[in-house]
Amino acid sequence: MDVTHILDGLNDAQRDAVTAPSGSMLVLAGAGSGKTRVLTHRIAWQIQTQNMSPYSVLAVTFTNKAAAEMRSRIERLLAMPVRGMWVGTFHGIAHRLLRTHFAEAGLPQNFQILDADDQLRLVKRVISSLDLDEKKWPARQAVWFINGQKDEGRRPQHIPDEEDLYVRTHVAIYEAYELALERGGMIDFAEMLLRSHELWREHPALLRHYQDRFHSLLVDEFQDTNTIQYAWVRQLAGDNNNLVVVGDDDQSIYGWRGARIENIQRFSTDFPESQTIRLEQNYRSTGSILKAANGVISQNAGRLGKELWTDAGDGEPIYDYAAFNEIDEARYVVSRVRDWVSQGNNHRECAVLYRSNAQSRVLEEAMLRAQMPYRIYGGQRFFERAEVRSAVAYMRLISHRDSDAAFERVVNTPSRGIGDRTVAQLRELAREENTSLWRAAEKMACNTGLPGRTRNAIARFIELINDMDTATMNAALPEMTEMVIERSGLIEYYERERGERGQARIENLRELISAADTFDPEDEVTFDATLPDEESPDTLLDEFLTHAALEAGDRQGDPNADCVQMMTLHSAKGLEFPLVFLTGLEEGLFPSMMSMEEPGRLEEERRLCYVGITRAMRQLYLTHAESRRINGQESYNRPSRFVQEIPQDLLTPVRLSRTAPAPISRPSRSASPIATHNESGFTLGQRVRHDKFGEGVVLNYEGQGSQARVQVNFNDSGSKWLMLSYAKLDVV
Repeated sequence: MDVTHILDGLNDAQRDAVTAPSGSMLVLAGAGSGKTRVLTHRIAWQIQTQNMSPYSVLAVTFTNKAAAEMRSRIERLLAMPVRGMWVGTFHGIAHRLLRTHFAEAGLPQNFQILDADDQLRLVKRVISSLDLDEKKWPARQAVWFINGQKDEGRRPQHIPDEEDLYVRTHVAIYEAYELALERGGMIDFAEMLLRSHELWREHPALLRHYQDRFHSLLVDEFQDTNTIQYAWVRQLAGDNNNLVVVGDDDQSIYGWRGARIENIQRFSTDFPESQTIRLEQNYRSTGSILKAANGVISQNAGRLGKELWTDAGDGEPIYDYAAFNEIDEARYVVSRVRDWVSQGNNHRECAVLYRSNAQSRVLEEAMLRAQMPYRIYGGQRFFERAEVRSAVAYMRLISHRDSDAAFERVVNTPSRGIGDRTVAQLRELAREENTSLWRAAEKMACNTGLPGRTRNAIARFIELINDMDTATMNAALPEMTEMVIERSGLIEYYERERGERGQARIENLRELISAADTFDPEDEVTFDATLPDEESPDTLLDEFLTHAALEAGDRQGDPNADCVQMMTLHSAKGLEFPLVFLTGLEEGLFPSMMSMEEPGRLEEERRLCYVGITRAMRQLYLTHAESRRINGQESYNRPSRFVQEIPQDLLTPVRLSRTAPAPISRPSRSASPIATHNESGFTLGQRVRHDKFGEGVVLNYEGQGSQARVQVNFNDSGSKWLMLSYAKLDVV
């Protein structure tokens, strides 16, 4: 049988992994080294040369997309369908087992699977049935606790009885939740692996059946497995010495959601007869990019060890841009993307990566201002995020009590005992009275015919909004925003949502304060420069709310359109782009402040940086800012240690010219904006004075003609971009 097509195009290490004799094996596959190719070609090799039946192969990965790609490649290699082969995700294969052996697993034949939303609703009902206050014991936190325990293989009875009220209360919720699942004939996603693990443990004959059936077990992305997934794999592998795992300890970046890097690190100990093969030749990136990645990751201790290389040459240097602040950083990214596209390339080939979702706001504004198409990959734009929309809705309700959309969004966020039934009654009353929900609520709060609990809950909400209105009446926009976020209870609400997700929500709320602090209506496309200040129809708050609504509108690029791709570093794993910007490389931001305080977190941050660097194929830009507005306050951080860990001969520093082009005189506000050049020019660092904002220092300049703008850091008002056609600046 001719099998040359299976080995054609493989390098020496790949060929060794594909043709290795049956037995346990760890394939350490570096970024861009062709790990999926090794997995699929090994399966095809075993079927073709060892007369192995497709029915005796089980291959596990983490996403349905990856499983479908693996199955498709195997079918192309074998030129035959492989429907009998078990290729799927952990959850998919566990579900298949439970459907087949529902009786042994203690499940009804038609058991139902709860998705994330259904699980949350059920937990809310359980919390209510236990007479717990959901404000103190939020359902999302309970879901996080339950799923975390299941991922560790623990039932309620396996959790040590502690004096800690948090643990004891959540164990009680877990127990009641389990009973509710049993009564309803339901399981959740975390239950699938735990239940199938228990199925094999309690029915040894059934386990032996599957151990005898599967002669070849393969696991992809092994560094991302959690405790129960590894226990499940080891259980099935048994003593058969037929387990092949493929992964990269240097790309283990999901510790915050339960992944255990120890699984891949101890594989050779748990399977002492296994061999290890390293895939180090990279087919994605240039030599300079790979040397940079190697330099960073080499600082981590306890690595299994490998060094990426390529025979494609060093390529372009890595550009290191030190920005004045986050606005200058965003402007620089946009300018480099524009240069890239002007050379005949596409927007979709560019990726802008950042550590925190909150960083996207300034980058998005720069893209919108430049009319550059972009898309937030795997997430929402800043002003579309639920927590930001809730905070803005509070501000809108303070400004406009009759905004029904704002009222409905926040009337029970955070939970304050105003349920769907009460809101439905409010809607009906508003229709009958031909008035707003707010006016209906005021009337309902005085209705003695309603239960006292309902009346009091509505009255407290009305009092909250009125009190916030009074407290923020004379506050500046950023102070008002901060006060609303704090007094609404949103910060406290999301603090109870433990884990990375809750922290990201809080960061986004803090970033909203920064958005308010740097907001300038003169910077908006909709601003009418010919309208005198005293005739402006809106307050600054109204203009900011309009700005938020427009930014949350349908202006994001379609997934299939030619758009710049913007995403967090976690979302970028598994992707590749010709041009990559790694932004926000500052101490305290990346690596994050929290990572410096928790053991092991700094090394995971470094692995995240390694993942970010290795997304780049041809060009890589690193950016960091001398100052950055975070949580509404200016911070000054030194460049990230990760930049220092890159061999410095690989970096090409980028600095702005120390002088800016000539400014443009300001016409009268009633005149059309016709730009005229002033030959004297501005110098970066020069002190200037503005009628409204006072004295400041020139930081940056961009654009030409009527679009020319200057960035000034004012002593009292912070950093602002001003259109030189309208901003009257005098040199001090």
